[in-house]
Amino acid sequence: MKIVRVTIFPKDVHCFTGRSERYGRKLLQDIKKHLGKQSYQFITVEEFAEYSGIKEETIKEYLLQVS
Repeated sequence: MKIVRVTIFPKDVHCFTGRSERYGRKLLQDIKKHLGKQSYQFITVEEFAEYSGIKEETIKEYLLQVS
């Protein structure tokens, strides 16, 4: 059984959206600000899915493929 990551990184955002990795860093910063998180805290799959509008299942399928 494979373990699926529960956090999202800029490289993941790059692959989901086709945008640059720099855009991924900026988007994750925006999500943290929106959620009131500190800079050292992580963004979960659920939080990213809610903010971005991408289905959580789609994100988890991608994470299984790249693991």
